[in-house]
Amino acid sequence: MEIPSQIEEILDRLESAGFEAYIVGGCVRDGIMGNPVHDYDITTSAEPYQTERAFSDCRVVETGIKHGTVTVLYKGISVEITTFRIDGEYSDGRHPVSVAFSRNIKDDIARRDFTMNAIAYSPKHGIIDPFGGENDIRSGIIRCVGDPGKRFSEDALRILRALRFSSVLGFSVEEKTKAEILLKKETLRKVSKERTFSELKRLLCGKNVKNVLLEYRDVIGEIIPKLCTEFDYDQHSKYHNSTLYVHTARAVEAAVPRAAVRLAMLFHDIGKPLCRTADENGEWHFYRHAAKSAEIADEILRDFKCSNILRERVCDIIRLHDIPVELDEKTIRRRLAKYGTELYRDIMEAHIADDSAKQPFTLRRTETAREAIRLADIISSQAPCLSLKDLAVNGADLKEIISPSPKMGQILQNLLSEVIDGSLKNEKAELIVRAKELAGKNDISKI
Repeated sequence: MEIPSQIEEILDRLESAGFEAYIVGGCVRDGIMGNPVHDYDITTSAEPYQTERAFSDCRVVETGIKHGTVTVLYKGISVEITTFRIDGEYSDGRHPVSVAFSRNIKDDIARRDFTMNAIAYSPKHGIIDPFGGENDIRSGIIRCVGDPGKRFSEDALRILRALRFSSVLGFSVEEKTKAEILLKKETLRKVSKERTFSELKRLLCGKNVKNVLLEYRDVIGEIIPKLCTEFDYDQHSKYHNSTLYVHTARAVEAAVPRAAVRLAMLFHDIGKPLCRTADENGEWHFYRHAAKSAEIADEILRDFKCSNILRERVCDIIRLHDIPVELDEKTIRRRLAKYGTELYRDIMEAHIADDSAKQPFTLRRTETAREAIRLADIISSQAPCLSLKDLAVNGADLKEIISPSPKMGQILQNLLSEVIDGSLKNEKAELIVRAKELAGKNDISKI
């Protein structure tokens, strides 16, 4: 297994000081899978003060000294180094009350969550894999280390980690581990909203997300109770051939793997049951469900302590996910001016995901949305004038025509509208001439 030279030098320095040292956890797993490794964690038989002494020429930060962790800044990289340890009791279902340092790497590996993360490696000692994690990686299996009931009782967040790994890696969960996930789902209430949301975002962006959402819907319902109304909800619509929740899971997986869009698809129809009407033929309709869904999503995301930027983007996508898709260039320009290029693209991506999860005949509409994205990209690449700040004139340029006033603001808005529509060039001389025409009119509000 290849590791960066700095990491190998850190291991060598600890070994030269008389200690064992290994990379451990996700970096080993990803290395075995041939995936890019972004972070390396090191575990060692050295206690924190001994690690500090070995790196006395480097900056060392005591980031988690209580649990044996220091962070070493070495040749431009930052690496956490943790002493082999045995965890004590987990009284709160999240964190050990105490830890005991060990001199045995197997003690440290035995406390970890899943076999695929319970592997250590060093160039000197090779792979240390007492629980068969490498074989489980090759087989695509997520299995708890030891007793799964004990592992999840220790730390409920491991339930969501299992689901996230299943979604991202496409692995299946071993049966005993799965049974305990379902049995202990209520313990997720012990996990902070922030940590839950962090795992949820990563889960949603996985390649296997649809299967995870469907297979573990009761776990998802535990962390988002308002989604439970979708579970067995028959939409009675010619556009759908599945329950509302199955449609939602399909839509999430069909969406581009960006957190804002996938969160939007998770919640895009959550307001439907509150907006149902039926026509004379018995077909159901859900008028104004987009606005209701955005309202509910806003409440859920606030509870998750979601950032304002992400929450507002998700709710905007939901609110606008069913606006008509137009291929008229003038209409697209107006929408780019109103929503901005990034939000407009996300709205069209939501259209594509939504229609991809409906009856097959709706798939043809996805091509229209893709064409709208293509046209929007062309328009955006031409650096169009889409806002007042892009306009070739401003209030100062119009002072000789009209004094600062609400009417001046209206004139500027009219000039912008005509430039966006293409009926007026964004050139100062032409805009001044048009401004003079508008200034001479008594009522420009209807222009």
